[in-house]
Amino acid sequence: MDPYSWRREPATWAAIVVALLLWASAFAGIRAGLESYGPGQVALMRFGTASLVFLAWATAVRMRPPAREDVPRIVLAGLLGITVYHVALNYGEVTVTAGAASLIISASPIITALLSTTFLGERLSALGWAGIVVSFAGVALISFGEGGALAFEPGAALVFVAAVATSVYFIVSKRPLRRYSALEFTSYAIWAGTVPMLVFAPGLVNQMAEAAPAATWSVLYLGVFPGAVAYALWSYALSRMPASSLSTFLYFQPVNAILIAWIWLGEIPAPLALVGGVISLAGVVVVNTRGAARG
Repeated sequence: MDPYSWRREPATWAAIVVALLLWASAFAGIRAGLESYGPGQVALMRFGTASLVFLAWATAVRMRPPAREDVPRIVLAGLLGITVYHVALNYGEVTVTAGAASLIISASPIITALLSTTFLGERLSALGWAGIVVSFAGVALISFGEGGALAFEPGAALVFVAAVATSVYFIVSKRPLRRYSALEFTSYAIWAGTVPMLVFAPGLVNQMAEAAPAATWSVLYLGVFPGAVAYALWSYALSRMPASSLSTFLYFQPVNAILIAWIWLGEIPAPLALVGGVISLAGVVVVNTRGAARG
């Protein structure tokens, strides 16, 4: 089997690119939302909105319910990839610097590759592992270049929990994505992940009454686009290619953030950050062209 057959599928490439761009835009939306809402309330409103989007779609197409034997795995995926990841990351970023948070989250492709080898039988060549390490080093340079220094506050532990949770989410999701479409699986997972967030509902009701309209619209945007649309696209890509390869594309996110800030806000990136971006992207290219070990 050709481990790179997905590279000849334009739809897979389009799904990856659009999902990454939408997730890159989420950082600004989260910052805007936190001006009026607490971290838990931002997560609930975001995925409550995404849940409603998928509910409307499921009703329109009369989506089938999941098989009973698949429910535990789907619920686990939702708890890890939606509840734990977003709540832990939101609370962690209250005290952790952006540079430190991005560096910690960038451990996710390494964790995913290790788990993929153990549980999915995916194998990376020596060049593949080298590419992941190179990309991580590039993100480290970006973090130093943009932030000057890394401050690992106690909230860093929560950010690391988020990195582990999203890595396990990729692994857990692979089997259901063989039986369900990307839209079906993403709907189930987001619904499952949103239910535990309802503990933040009382606070959300109180905060909505006093929230700035811009903050509310920002979180609603997070729910529709970086929430519903991006997760569905990422699930599609995950169904088409190895989890270890797909996860390395997350190294584009710090680079995307630099470019968006440059174009949108006129923030000129530091030379060290530019060098780190080039190195990080080079690592991704190595993993996805020479990274798979062939039998």
